[in-house]
Amino acid sequence: MRVLLAGGGTGGHLFPAVALGQLVLKEVPGAQILFVGTRRGIEYRMLPQLQLPLELVDMVGVVGRGLRGKLELLPKLTRSLIQAQRILRRFRPDLVVGFGGYASVPVLLAAKILHIPYLIHEQNAIPGLSNKLLVRGAARICVSYADTLGCFPRDKTTLTGNPLRQGFAEITEELPVPGQVLVFGGSRGARAINEALVTCLPELLRWSQPPQILHQTGDDDFVMVSKAYAAVNYPSATIVPFIDDMATAYAQSALVICRAGATTLAELTVCGRPAILIPFPHAAGDHQNANARALEQAGAAVVLQQHDLTALRLATELRILLADREQLQLMAMRGRSLARPDAAAKILAECRSLVALLSPAEVH
Repeated sequence: MRVLLAGGGTGGHLFPAVALGQLVLKEVPGAQILFVGTRRGIEYRMLPQLQLPLELVDMVGVVGRGLRGKLELLPKLTRSLIQAQRILRRFRPDLVVGFGGYASVPVLLAAKILHIPYLIHEQNAIPGLSNKLLVRGAARICVSYADTLGCFPRDKTTLTGNPLRQGFAEITEELPVPGQVLVFGGSRGARAINEALVTCLPELLRWSQPPQILHQTGDDDFVMVSKAYAAVNYPSATIVPFIDDMATAYAQSALVICRAGATTLAELTVCGRPAILIPFPHAAGDHQNANARALEQAGAAVVLQQHDLTALRLATELRILLADREQLQLMAMRGRSLARPDAAAKILAECRSLVALLSPAEVH
C-alpha cells in the first residue's frame, strides 16, 4: 500500500498525519508513505528528524487575508497545484489522506484531477476551511468529535477520534506528586499565554512552594520569557522554545496550561491530564472554543478566555487547582474517559477498506 499524507503548517495538522504514517509502516508489510507539506511549516523541521520522507509545495494560508491577498494567492495556488500533480505522478499513491491546513489544498485538488481517491481527517469540532472546500470529492471523511458528524455527508463520514504519535497511550492517569506545571501554546507558542504566565511569576513566588514549571515558549518569545524568569530568580523552571518529547512532558506534569487545538486536547485526554485551557480567540470558526467546552463540560478542564487572561486570574486558578489534589485527579480521570486511543488504527482500517475497493487497473 502506498499512502501520501498531506497537511502541516502547525503541529495540530502534522502530528495526526505522523501518527497514521508511523502506524502504516508498522502494520502494513511493504507499505510506503510520503508526506507533502511546505517549507514554512513545522513539518520541514520535524519530519527529517523522524526520518520520514517529505516533499514540498509552495503554498500559503488563506485565513486572515483580505480580498487583495486572496487574489494574489491565485498564482501560488496554481504553481503548488502543478507541483502536487508532479509529486503524485512520481509517487503513484493508492490513496491520499488529507489532514487539513493550507498544504493539503493543492494536494487533494491534484488527487481529484488525477482520479486518485482521497480521505479527509477533520481534527476540530468545527470543520476548517480546507476540509470544507475539499469534502465533495472525498471518498471518506473521518472526524474527531461526534458533533462534527452532521457537518459532512453522513454516508461517507465516520467517528474515529484524533490519532496521536507513539508514546502517549502508555502514560498512566495517576498524576505525579507534586508534578510540574506544563505551559505551552501549540507548536509555535502563544504570546498571550507567555506574557500572562511571566507576569504572574511574582505572585507564584509568594507561595510557600512555588510550582515547578516546564514552559514551551515558541521561537519568537524564548528570549523574552527566559529573561523574565531570570529577572525574578524563579527557583524551578525549564524554559525551552520547543519540546520534542511531549509524551515525557505530559507524564511528568500534574497540570497543563495550553491552547485548545484538537490535537492538544486529544493528547490531554489520552494522557489523562487536567488543564487550564485558553482557546485561541481568532481560530477559524472559533473552533478552539468549541473544542475546549467539550472538556469543560466533562469536568476535565477549566476554560479561561483570553480576554479574561490576567496575571491575577491565572495565578488564582493555579492556586485553586494545585491545592486540591483529589480534584486534579478526578479531572484527570474524567479527561481519560473521553480519550480515543485507537484513532489511528480506525483511520488505517478506513484506508485499507478504500484501497481494497480498487480494482488492480485503478491502483496508481
